[in-house]
Amino acid sequence: MAGLSAACFVSATLFAAPAVHAQASIGPETRLPLPRYVSLKTDKVNMREGPSTDHGTRWVYQRAGLPVEIIAEFENWRRIRDPEGEDGWVWHSLLSGRRTAIVAPWDRDVERVVDLLEQPEPASRVLARIQPGVVAGISDCDGEWCRLAVVAEPRHEIIGFLRQEELWGVYPNEMLD
Repeated sequence: MAGLSAACFVSATLFAAPAVHAQASIGPETRLPLPRYVSLKTDKVNMREGPSTDHGTRWVYQRAGLPVEIIAEFENWRRIRDPEGEDGWVWHSLLSGRRTAIVAPWDRDVERVVDLLEQPEPASRVLARIQPGVVAGISDCDGEWCRLAVVAEPRHEIIGFLRQEELWGVYPNEMLD
């Protein structure tokens, strides 16, 4: 389990600090809150410079499940921000409401691991030691801890808890069911 590692998902190398949950507004197209986290639905998603296929491609993401933050809406296009702070436009159907997070992406280049715990308590048993940059599915968060599913090997998941402050893809104090 100590060998868990993240797949490479974009070519840039610098990660932004965790997003600060700004004053929420309502998206004009979906009537859902802005900003909000979602994930990429497929293994190939083009991020464009503007909200149409006439605009050039800035990035090609190759990682289904990567969390991104929707920061604006225009018709069927969503302006997203990725974990590295890059932003651009993506066609709405390439995004999923499934919540995922990246473990401590700001520490990806540091020799460090994060303990996935059996219970949401600092003294709980360690289930796995996770490297920064690993993408995990989120099932719920209580404002301080999130319950995550981390793929340890093909067709095997480890379910455990991690503090929200160690994740990019969930806002501080956000509660999810």
